[in-house]
Amino acid sequence: MTDAGSTPTQRQTRAVRLGPRSWAALALVSAVGVAGVGWPFLAPPDSSVNAHAQDAPWLFAGLLVLLVAVVAATISESGLGPKSVAMLGVLAATGAALRPIGAGTAGLEPMFFLMVLSGRVLGPGFGFVLGSVTMFASALLTGGVGPWLPFQMLSMGWFTTGAALLPGADRLRGRAELCLLAAYGFLAAFAYGTVMNMAGWPFMSALASNISFDPDASLPVNLARFLAYCLATSLGWDLGRALVTVALTLTLGTPVLKALRRATRRAAFEAPVTFEETPR
Repeated sequence: MTDAGSTPTQRQTRAVRLGPRSWAALALVSAVGVAGVGWPFLAPPDSSVNAHAQDAPWLFAGLLVLLVAVVAATISESGLGPKSVAMLGVLAATGAALRPIGAGTAGLEPMFFLMVLSGRVLGPGFGFVLGSVTMFASALLTGGVGPWLPFQMLSMGWFTTGAALLPGADRLRGRAELCLLAAYGFLAAFAYGTVMNMAGWPFMSALASNISFDPDASLPVNLARFLAYCLATSLGWDLGRALVTVALTLTLGTPVLKALRRATRRAAFEAPVTFEETPR
């Protein structure tokens, strides 16, 4: 560990190092997730998928539950040891406890900044599991269990993993790193809201509003409807979430990052386990 602004001489320790199998599983579930939220724009108007506009979200939700579980199990096999599990439990419990503070009111969701910083320090594998588990735990805590939960788990997994994939993890420190994380948190907060809008948008009846999904409409028409839907229903929440994430990252980012890096260094996740032979 080095002082802020200096260049560290060692690579950053990761709680979980992803292998090819884990990356393949993560890519598979991400592809299914993209299809699950983007199918209204991917399927042509005359597609048989559109004939099941009210059923498709349920199908994708059920499929995502299984796939997220498969990814979590695959990542666990790649090295989620006891130390990583302990840290996962602490951070997931903290994130789940932070979510009810604002209960999503006006975008006051402080858990997002913790996910950004945790993903940055602990890596993409740990980040994906942490994001998914935290969202699942917070849903149980707040009673927010429904067909939207698998999409929330996947979106939060993406959100946390994205922070881990930002450049300069081994070199960038100080104010520059905080600005990078704040900028990512701002944009990713809107991306998260957009993904969740896409997941819930097809549940609206086409006859209920002129901003709902119309399976018989063309792609440009549905895109315009979706944009209007986002502006009318979630812009204020997404903006609030983004601003809260930026404010907390800039004000609390330095001590939280130091604490996380100190914890990972002391835990020595990547140190090999050795056993001493006792004399007989």
